[in-house]
Amino acid sequence: MTGKLKIYLLFGFIGFLITYAVSAGNNMFTTSLVRGLTAFAVWFLLCFIGGWVFEFLKEQEAKEDDEVISAILQAQGKGGNLDLTTPDQSDELNDLLKQPVGSPSQSTEFAPLNPPKLTKIDDKDPEELAKVVRHLTEE
Repeated sequence: MTGKLKIYLLFGFIGFLITYAVSAGNNMFTTSLVRGLTAFAVWFLLCFIGGWVFEFLKEQEAKEDDEVISAILQAQGKGGNLDLTTPDQSDELNDLLKQPVGSPSQSTEFAPLNPPKLTKIDDKDPEELAKVVRHLTEE
């Protein structure tokens, strides 16, 4: 535990140094010191919690139940092989290839899209336009 505690203290000290160095140029000494100590506490706690979570997950991996379950599955022979095959669609592919290229259903000539033109009306009265806008904003 003492080795881990040293690592947690080291990370806390690094957080203190970084925060103190950044805030020392713009703040008074006491403000920078308080912020540095706060950063030390936060970094220390984050490392402590991270180490605890890591140890907890490491303990979960070593369960004997997983070994027993895997031994049972191996004895049954289930889950050992995976056979991936695609369905045979060669008949559908041959039907698509047999269609003639110049069939009448597909021989349509190219016609460009002709959307309706937008018109701009310049001779509208500004008061009438203001009434329209007020009416639209009320709804």
